[in-house]
Amino acid sequence: MPVIAHRRRRLGIAAGTALLTLTVAGCSGLGRTAVGPVIYTTERDAVITVQSPPVKGCHRLAPAGAKEVNNGTLVDIILYRTPDCTGPGTTYLARSFTDVNAGSALPWRSFSTVH
Repeated sequence: MPVIAHRRRRLGIAAGTALLTLTVAGCSGLGRTAVGPVIYTTERDAVITVQSPPVKGCHRLAPAGAKEVNNGTLVDIILYRTPDCTGPGTTYLARSFTDVNAGSALPWRSFSTVH
């Protein structure tokens, strides 16, 4: 193989590898979700499903809050008593687990993911 053809081939492979790396790195943070459902029951016994929520940010639950939460996602979540994912009284809920509030406890009003 001539020297020029060999250099072009190596340069093409290097350029292709760099382009692929940039493409993967640029898209890896876009649209990441906690694959699976977060299913919760409100104080009025309505069952609500949030399918594959984004891993970033705070996710509000129904205005009246939730008394039971099932984490069917592939990541852990943190439940909060406030609608903005702040304050004391949080509950760590591992993936594939369910947590039920005691009758006298305040309802959960939001959650965030652990990633």
